[in-house]
Amino acid sequence: MGFFDSEIVQQEAQSLFRDYQSLMELGGNYGKFDREGKKLFIARMEEIMDRYKIFMKRFELSDDFMAQMTMKQLQTHLGGFGITPQQMFEQMNTTLERMRSEVENNT
Repeated sequence: MGFFDSEIVQQEAQSLFRDYQSLMELGGNYGKFDREGKKLFIARMEEIMDRYKIFMKRFELSDDFMAQMTMKQLQTHLGGFGITPQQMFEQMNTTLERMRSEVENNT
């Protein structure tokens, strides 16, 4: 069975995409959130990032041709911006840490 034929992989991909899209739509109003709302948003974003890292690690460790091609495409795409997948996650974490710091310091 191929990587993308796995029902578990398909379900997690759909769940991740749906959850991320919902959070991004909600994030459009981030500036209007109260302090606790901002903290909750940041926590949810961190949860999705953790799930995404695990999902990407599955691609990376798989010997399935399509999974490897997907990783190569991601690396090529991000390379166009001069970053690696690891750097992408580091930048996202830095952004979330900055957001958290702003929330904590604006009490």
